[in-house]
Amino acid sequence: MKIKILREDSLISLLLDEFKGSSRTRIKKIILNGTIMVNGKVVTNPNIRILPGDIVDYTKYHAPLNTQDAPFPVLYEDSELIAVVKPAGILTYGEKGTTGTSLYRMMNDFLRDRSKGKERIFVCHRLDREVSGILVFAKSEDIQDKVKESWKETVKRYYALVEGKPPENENTVRSWLKENKAQKVYSVKESPEAKFAVTHYKVIRELNGYTLLEVSIETGRKHQIRVHLSDMGCPIVGDWKYGASRKITGHIRLHAFYFAMKHPVTGQMLEFTTRMPRGFISV
Repeated sequence: MKIKILREDSLISLLLDEFKGSSRTRIKKIILNGTIMVNGKVVTNPNIRILPGDIVDYTKYHAPLNTQDAPFPVLYEDSELIAVVKPAGILTYGEKGTTGTSLYRMMNDFLRDRSKGKERIFVCHRLDREVSGILVFAKSEDIQDKVKESWKETVKRYYALVEGKPPENENTVRSWLKENKAQKVYSVKESPEAKFAVTHYKVIRELNGYTLLEVSIETGRKHQIRVHLSDMGCPIVGDWKYGASRKITGHIRLHAFYFAMKHPVTGQMLEFTTRMPRGFISV
């Protein structure tokens, strides 16, 4: 169903007018379920601004099963993918030698129980234990392969609260990265063992000796953002491993707030966003 847009307003306000009698909570759920397209792209941000002439399309969503009991917030789910929000302090996927449970194990158990053994998830990417934000999982190995094959087309954006202020308000950091036996990553000269990494950043606001950045990456190297910001002399707040002050306790202030990708089956553009965690900029 296409909706004619005659005025500028937020998506949720326009839909509240369109679906008279529906509650704000229900409309927000419709948007978060990924059933609204704006100009041909799926949007999940209720507050996105819509302009006269934009084309808003609504496709009725049939949730596979209830996700209200999921162990983590679910941003989107269909028969091929599920996108969730990972809190800081939990592993994405527990490997041999790691301690504690993982988001993968908890979500996989939830889906298997909910579907009576018919569904499971497959890892497409990871976030460090200390990092919060959006994670996307596939529901089959075939979809996992398709997502990985088109991984360079995904768009990922992060909030980072750093110590000090970068030398430029907007810039790009490039270096070759290598990991040592202590699992610490560092920049080196080009070599066969090193991997090239590219990180973009821009200043959002300054906060009494700290700076909030928006960061995006062209490559997905281990600890890439943490190393590059530290190399600039602006380690992420709380990231002791890469030179931050030990005065700040708690999780490191790095949050994956935006993720966009083409759906591996339909080809539609999917966009997921999540809020900055509570207390993220409090130091």
